[in-house]
Amino acid sequence: MLILAAILAFFVYGMIAAMLGTILPELSERFHLSPSQNGTIAFAQALGLILASLAVGPLLDNEGKKLGLILGLTLISVALFALPRSPGFRSILVLLFLLGVGGGTIVTAANALVSDVSETHRAAALNLTNLFFGIGALTTPFVAANFFNRNWIRLCYIIASLTVATLVFQALTRMPGPAGAGRFVLADAVPVLGRPLLFLIGLFLFLYITCEVGVWNWLVRHLVAQGVPESRALNILSLGFALGLLIGRAAILPVLIRVPAITVTLVGSIAMAVTTFLMLRTTKPMTALVLVFLAGLSMAPVFPTTLAIVGDAFPRMTGTAIGFVITCGWTGLAVSSRIIGFIAGGDPQRLKKALLVIPASAVLMVGLDLAIRSALR
Repeated sequence: MLILAAILAFFVYGMIAAMLGTILPELSERFHLSPSQNGTIAFAQALGLILASLAVGPLLDNEGKKLGLILGLTLISVALFALPRSPGFRSILVLLFLLGVGGGTIVTAANALVSDVSETHRAAALNLTNLFFGIGALTTPFVAANFFNRNWIRLCYIIASLTVATLVFQALTRMPGPAGAGRFVLADAVPVLGRPLLFLIGLFLFLYITCEVGVWNWLVRHLVAQGVPESRALNILSLGFALGLLIGRAAILPVLIRVPAITVTLVGSIAMAVTTFLMLRTTKPMTALVLVFLAGLSMAPVFPTTLAIVGDAFPRMTGTAIGFVITCGWTGLAVSSRIIGFIAGGDPQRLKKALLVIPASAVLMVGLDLAIRSALR
């Protein structure tokens, strides 16, 4: 039941992770938003993710994972039910911030729960449960493109209803309380937060989240600006990127039994740099679909496998350590959103240039991966 609870949380988070990129073209058209304003909206969501991840690690260590899951799902439900009634840009900022707080809470709680449940095969377990993030992320743009006919309001209500159902399941599921050895004590946290390894991994996730969530948030708008029909662009995000993440996390499971986790993240980083650069060079929908799929395949194992490295390296205060590195990741989203929005300015065509931030970040990840490998030794 604990793994099922984590799976449902990942599924919900996958749906909301793809939410902004799915509805951004419609929001931009309805409220006349520029790419710069889009960047501010993404920044607001990232700020919510950052603050939640900072606060939730100690909360999980002190009060247990169940409280974090319930709190996060509640905030997501409120934000999604309110978003269709938003009167303008400022209210969208507030609600996306709230959505970020909820998302940051559940993704940290769900990953910490799985990390504790399966210590012997942590990397494989995290990749397996994160499969359902891919299913959720595939669902949002696919349903929007093929069933709701760009009706983002109905999409918000459907995802909000599924979130409430997941909330009820979490509330009814028995979960272990915080272990005495894992309870948050400031004196215990200082040695954990003082280890250089944690900061190296945090910077690695800073760059990785820049890449992955950059695709979720900006790909559809970029493709539309390059002349790809919106419904086709949404299917490229769904059947390309999300499906690549889904298949990649399934395919990596037997590999992780034989190959060290740090090697998996290194190969993934190299492949990310190549595929994301090529994906931004084409305007042909079919070529874009293939390259975006390969980019998703490359990214698939990186996030959960990195969290497994954290769990192995920090057996005490695991929730705090995971919360810290995930916070670093969301900081990457906040910084990159502002940079991408600034470079693009008021011209969506300039997103082609602005999104080069993604492959550049992947190149830096390769060097950091080598530094982490050295620190682990």
